[in-house]
Amino acid sequence: MPKSAAEIVQEMYDHDLFSQWMGIKIIDVKEGYCRITMSVREEMTNGFKILHGGVTYSFADSAFAFASNSRGRHAVSIESSISHTQSVRPGDILYAEAIEKQLSHKLAIYYIAVTNEKEEEIALFRGTVYRKSKEWD
Repeated sequence: MPKSAAEIVQEMYDHDLFSQWMGIKIIDVKEGYCRITMSVREEMTNGFKILHGGVTYSFADSAFAFASNSRGRHAVSIESSISHTQSVRPGDILYAEAIEKQLSHKLAIYYIAVTNEKEEEIALFRGTVYRKSKEWD
């Protein structure tokens, strides 16, 4: 019997030590979709005492990975980009919502909006995955 989207994402998360280090919590998962959250910690900041852009990227990338694999086939990133639209400080709570925009047999495109606890957009991420024939079993 094929695994559900939630089972796939949980298995991925259980082996994803970086997402665990970031303190990511999974809020919602369904096929082609994932919503996660995390709290910004002091050690995640750069020399300006704002969230390091690499952390924001990694946070969005985790939502991207979970959403793109949730359909049951292994999916790997082949292209991604991010625009940072607002600074983030320690103590802020972030949310990333990955939404599938296009799906074909081999490729899929996702948009990930990253917002803070005030529902202000702080980053926009776009990613494309290659969908392998290997399934999550």
